Amino acid sequence: MRLGLALGYWGRGPSADHVPLVQEAERLGYDSVWTAESWGSDAFTPLAWIAARTSRIKLGTAVAQMAARSPVTTAMHALTLDHLSGGRMLLGLGLSGPQVVEGWYGRPFPRSPLTATREYVDVVRQVLRREAPVELDGSFHAVPYRGPDGSGVGKPLKSITHPLRSDLPVLLGAEGPKNIAQTTRIADGWLPLYWSPTRTDVYEAALGDLREGFLVAPMARAQLCDDVAEGLLPVKIMLGFYIGGMGHAKRNFHADLMARMGYEEEARRIQALFLDGRREEAVAAVPDAFADEISLVGPRERIAERLEVWRKGPVTDLLVVSPDRPTLRVLAELNS
Repeated sequence: MRLGLALGYWGRGPSADHVPLVQEAERLGYDSVWTAESWGSDAFTPLAWIAARTSRIKLGTAVAQMAARSPVTTAMHALTLDHLSGGRMLLGLGLSGPQVVEGWYGRPFPRSPLTATREYVDVVRQVLRREAPVELDGSFHAVPYRGPDGSGVGKPLKSITHPLRSDLPVLLGAEGPKNIAQTTRIADGWLPLYWSPTRTDVYEAALGDLREGFLVAPMARAQLCDDVAEGLLPVKIMLGFYIGGMGHAKRNFHADLMARMGYEEEARRIQALFLDGRREEAVAAVPDAFADEISLVGPRERIAERLEVWRKGPVTDLLVVSPDRPTLRVLAELNS
């Protein structure tokens, strides 16, 4: 099981510690670093900044949002950064949810998310393979555009730039069973939002028989500390926000996932409290047991014991969320 460092997206502004933290992770032997985007900083620019200041560590987006860019634009970003970094790019994509797609990007959320995702990946693959001009008569992604409001003169084109790698890895963030199952068929890896090494049965049917080399790369908050409850608080704050606020009351993929993982009543309570403006209560309502099983928190001995459980499952890459150097060092030592 390889280790990665997940930086996420910026809050109010960039952290001056991100590059030194990545450099330390690279020195410790971490295999990859990952950035994200929501409705603020983008996922690709920080990776270019990091690429210029590192030499080996792989550069991943977890995730770049599909609604933010056409598939050819995303492929252009990926192939450009892959060249500049010497072949270190890992392209992680996600569809996001209706509130973000329509509320921030100003685009309709696709009626068939599976079809939209499949078409998006198809176009990205065509660009990267560069075997022929890109062409897809899709329901959501049509290249060239042939809509009634177009000029009618668009023609299929092939990338001027030769991609460094035609097989640049494409990973997908997927939460629903059908989406996960499709991910195993059309992508090179899966980026689970929450992963419990003690509840792998939740994903068993969707994952099926994974082909050799397929990446399973969940994120997990890690914190070396004596007080487990205190260490779990950032996890509970994150869960309170995602389950309570990252989606509509009737359509929240994160809350639905928590429910499938055995915490349906708790998920709906967190949602209700958060949407009622009672955010502190929503965080307090997150069960310690759930926060604990999807993270690595506590003294070194406890983390070591739990890390062994993570290693027994299908996880190939553990993406660590932690700004704490001692935690990163301990994980590197335990995983060596």
